[in-house]
Amino acid sequence: QVQLVESGGGLVQAGGSLRLSCAASGGTFSTYAMGWFRQAPGREREFVAGMRYSGISGNETYYADSVKGRFTISRDNARDTVTLQMNRLKPEDTSVYYCAVGSTWYRLRYTTEYWGQGTQVTVSS
Repeated sequence: QVQLVESGGGLVQAGGSLRLSCAASGGTFSTYAMGWFRQAPGREREFVAGMRYSGISGNETYYADSVKGRFTISRDNARDTVTLQMNRLKPEDTSVYYCAVGSTWYRLRYTTEYWGQGTQVTVSS
């Protein structure tokens, strides 16, 4: 059974940084797509960043326009972890952040197969 456990959320002032981590278990994830979504109160869950397995060429990364240049996604296949480094945080980044994985890019980005429980990120102005 696939399990995803996030850590690293918290409260930070605008302009600050946070680092979210997600540990996956219950499968072999080196060829899986891994990523992050977020959901603010009263809003739909939205894609934040993802890594798409591309064979021998490694992984392709994708970001929502709202976080490009501020957030960086990375993964450690040896530890089955995915990390989201968030810099220059803004109050509008306040959300519950969810780790996600899918056996294909489509199954991460559009019909997400597996979710973590979420971790709260609050950015004060």
